Amino acid sequence: MKSTPIFLITRRKWEHCCDSTVIGDRVIKQLVTLTVLTFLIFVVIGVGRFASQNLSGVIPLIKSSGEDIGELLREKSSSPLTLPPGFSISIFAKGLSAPRVLTLDIAGNLIVSITKEGKVVALPDYDQDGVANETVVVIEGLDRPHGLAFKCFPFGEFGIEYECKLYIAETDQVAMYDYDDENLKASNKKTIIDLPGGKNHFTRTIIFAKTPDGEKLLTSIGSSCNVCYEEDDRRAVILSSEADGSGVGYFAAGLRNTVFMTIHPETGEVFATEMGRDLLGDDLPPDEINIIRKGKNYGWPVCYGKNIHDTEFDDNVYIRAPCLTPFEEPSYIDIPAHSSPLGLSFAPLGWPVEYKNSLLVAYHGSWNRSVPTGYKIVRFDLDDEGNVQKGKDFITGWLTDDGRVLGRPVDILVEPGGDMYISDDRAGVIYKVTYTGEI
Repeated sequence: MKSTPIFLITRRKWEHCCDSTVIGDRVIKQLVTLTVLTFLIFVVIGVGRFASQNLSGVIPLIKSSGEDIGELLREKSSSPLTLPPGFSISIFAKGLSAPRVLTLDIAGNLIVSITKEGKVVALPDYDQDGVANETVVVIEGLDRPHGLAFKCFPFGEFGIEYECKLYIAETDQVAMYDYDDENLKASNKKTIIDLPGGKNHFTRTIIFAKTPDGEKLLTSIGSSCNVCYEEDDRRAVILSSEADGSGVGYFAAGLRNTVFMTIHPETGEVFATEMGRDLLGDDLPPDEINIIRKGKNYGWPVCYGKNIHDTEFDDNVYIRAPCLTPFEEPSYIDIPAHSSPLGLSFAPLGWPVEYKNSLLVAYHGSWNRSVPTGYKIVRFDLDDEGNVQKGKDFITGWLTDDGRVLGRPVDILVEPGGDMYISDDRAGVIYKVTYTGEI
């Protein structure tokens, strides 16, 4: 058997290694690898930049403060919350899982929606000592209940007796219940309005209000997205209906996420908070307070604030310039971006005269702002003509100086006697604010 000379073996290896096809394949593989690595680097940089610009504010929310605000409030010398002179704050109820909307039944019991757990609870204060005696489940097994309202109907021969119904807005419906104010139970559910469910902004809010067509049930439905043209025209609107759910129609449109509404005690007008879109940076667009009037369009998704055109989303050419009154309605009050305004209420009777027509607004607090903002109750003074004075802080301290979040105020409810209740879906408590007159 003849052996192959060593120089031939070496030559063949050299020819194989230097074959043009092999070299081309290796170059292509290296280029692909380099391209993929470059793409991944840009993705990581882009994600990091996006997170730093839009998500850095979420860190205080994820991180536990390590403190119980109820315990802190009991220690008067170290109370974290600051109020104006003459006001005190205490814990009315605790141990709740993210309480949201507050209302009162006909007997004066506080009723609260626990959206996260799919139930509504009552917090009776039997001995009137300013602390709820127990938590009673009014009804459970619901699909993210949020909005609550009571309406009492006269019955009997002389119409001097009343039967009160409890209305609950779930994410995909509004239902009416028989309500037992002695046992604090709701029963005999009757769905009166079907709503679009799913996607973003799943909370639904309801309120009975006087309108040009008489008293109506108003139902607010948020948008399905951050900013988009809706496929379902029942999104980003407020609907109007009779108390039994009949005659459903549009009351107002162009409202991205109107989560809470209240009634002006003198004019009867509907005031509502509105959360603006995300991803325009720390300072745009402003969140809003609007006066909701029948037939008005409040601009979303094309306009925000004082009728500013959102050209980042909408660059269409129109027959007319967009964002013009009376076609689109400008905001009534602009609020710093990402404050997340939720509950609002007018100051009650029993407070000092300078609080007349003062609007109190709960700033739930930012989650996507590089420097967190909100986490407080702000007061806006309105004169008799409705002109707005500059907002001023009423309760602060839920966001500490070192960036810890002790709580997030949600809804505000006032009683005619002067007491005010605030729900907090982070601390899981209901606060009671009282005017003591000790100025």
